[in-house]
Amino acid sequence: MAIDWWLLEQHRQHSHPPTLRFYTWLPISISLGYHQRQWSAHWQHLSWQGQPITLVRRPTGGRSVLHQGDLTYMVVTSGVEGNRTQMYQTLCSFLIQGWQNLGVSLSYGQQGRGNTQNQNCFGIPTSADLVMEDGTKLIGSARLHRGHAILQHGSIRLRSDPDLFFHVFQEKTSLPHFPLELNGKEPLNDVMEALILAACHRFHITLDTQPLREEEWKAIEQLAPSFVVPYG
Repeated sequence: MAIDWWLLEQHRQHSHPPTLRFYTWLPISISLGYHQRQWSAHWQHLSWQGQPITLVRRPTGGRSVLHQGDLTYMVVTSGVEGNRTQMYQTLCSFLIQGWQNLGVSLSYGQQGRGNTQNQNCFGIPTSADLVMEDGTKLIGSARLHRGHAILQHGSIRLRSDPDLFFHVFQEKTSLPHFPLELNGKEPLNDVMEALILAACHRFHITLDTQPLREEEWKAIEQLAPSFVVPYG
């Protein structure tokens, strides 16, 4: 979360180009939406297979996301035109195309009130989310504007553990069913490659992989504590 925020601020200050980033989570974590102030009491000391589950706060809104067996994407950019819905459709277009190239058709969820007490982001597909043909929510996204700059990131469910999901949310979940070529192996690299190629095609860009420099890591490390939700 600190890296995402830092990249957004750097881009807002014209110090960093638009960025596409993918990452996974270690340890298992639950990210809370920026405005989320209530969550299950048992999350404060939650663990799985003897390891604590970390609570972190996203700079974006939305509900709780369990990060285990998922892939997170992040886009920092500017100059996206249109209203809220049009911006989501522009930034999500590479996700739709990338998954289409993998044999998975995605469409937008239906905006609705749903259960306002449901803390689970993947329990309610909204118009900002992408669902599979059987209605299973595959990607949940959220966005933040800072001046001209935009941060949009989201969780892509790949190999979620249904027992862990029930342990956290006390409810069952519908897991994505992928084509056979993805079901038989770890799809992480295939998904990232497909999405990168789709982003280059959709946005007419060439991506240059750049690791963070030592001084950049130091600046990010100073931000990190502000995104960790303390226990107690």
